[in-house]
Amino acid sequence: MRSMPNVKVFSGSSHRDLTERICERLQLDVAKASLKKFSNKETNVEIGESVRGEDVYIIQSACGEINDHLMELLIMINACKIASSCRVAAVIPCFPYARQDKKDKSRAPISAKLVANMLSVAGADHIITMDLHASQIQGFFDIPVDNLYAEPAILKYIKESIPNWQQAVIVSPDAGGAKRVTSIADRLNVDFALIHKERKRANEVEKMTLVGNVQNRASVC
Repeated sequence: MRSMPNVKVFSGSSHRDLTERICERLQLDVAKASLKKFSNKETNVEIGESVRGEDVYIIQSACGEINDHLMELLIMINACKIASSCRVAAVIPCFPYARQDKKDKSRAPISAKLVANMLSVAGADHIITMDLHASQIQGFFDIPVDNLYAEPAILKYIKESIPNWQQAVIVSPDAGGAKRVTSIADRLNVDFALIHKERKRANEVEKMTLVGNVQNRASVC
């Protein structure tokens, strides 16, 4: 593949396939890095090529083993920074601890702010993420943050993949997603529905009620 001058794209272990697809579109090779665990489960990172004077992009999503992937990302950022890279951008499609963005009860931590601080201290110069749980998380940083939106890709997918999408219903799985779903439904000029959840306690749903008509229609959740 051809090389883009002064650009290196590294992959964390959370989603190697995503990094490979991005690099394929950019006609770049994935930069070399060794990601291992010591016998005591500590994360070991070795950057396998020079990053001196380079713009570095590290792609790591917060899915699966969130804490391990976050720590791995922080170490990769710091390793590139102290290896004299020009700039380090962390590409985090799913931002870790984004649901803990406010103090909603006594003595509750604001963990999203803590993660923002950790990324900055590690040496990140730029954050690229998608569909943040709360847009105010961008304000937790003193470095540039790009919050990208998946809506254009979702609209394209629905139009190309859902037969008779004009009669489909866009369904939100809970009240929190209603704003996003109504935006998609409005753009497509179709109906939307909502699943109302009643919880006895956190992460335990006692009752679900469908609000809206989906009978004999394709439902897109």
